[in-house]
Amino acid sequence: MEFLLFLTAKDKEILDLIYKANFSVEENTPLCLLGEKFFGFLKKKQRKVVICTKNAMNIGGYFIPKSRGEDYNQTSIYIRTALRHEAVHVAQSCNNGQPLNLFKDKKIKLHPYKKDALKKSTLVSGSREKEREAYWMEDKPKLVRSALIKYCL
Repeated sequence: MEFLLFLTAKDKEILDLIYKANFSVEENTPLCLLGEKFFGFLKKKQRKVVICTKNAMNIGGYFIPKSRGEDYNQTSIYIRTALRHEAVHVAQSCNNGQPLNLFKDKKIKLHPYKKDALKKSTLVSGSREKEREAYWMEDKPKLVRSALIKYCL
């Protein structure tokens, strides 16, 4: 799978935890055709995470990192945050489909670009609260890791 080239050591650990939680990972499935700005999905019933590497490359610029997990290019950032975002949904799934409620302040602020993404993701998933939590956590790999361990293992 091509998306593996873009992961850091922390993200590879998150991926391993997803596998240990008995979820599989697919890349560039037909779900990715829902929109070019979608970089990941969770197929709950099938227990599968989908990473849309082609979408990330098209939006972020077709870029293969020179070294594994190279940090500073848009494609890598899109893929890593998509994996973490979907990993939060895995943890939520392990929590009987409920939000994890890990943030203390219910009035957390999201970056404006995440607010737009939240609207679109909520249309697909149907759960604004779980999507909001996933967007808040996707930039916090240590917290995502902890959530997977706490709720799935």
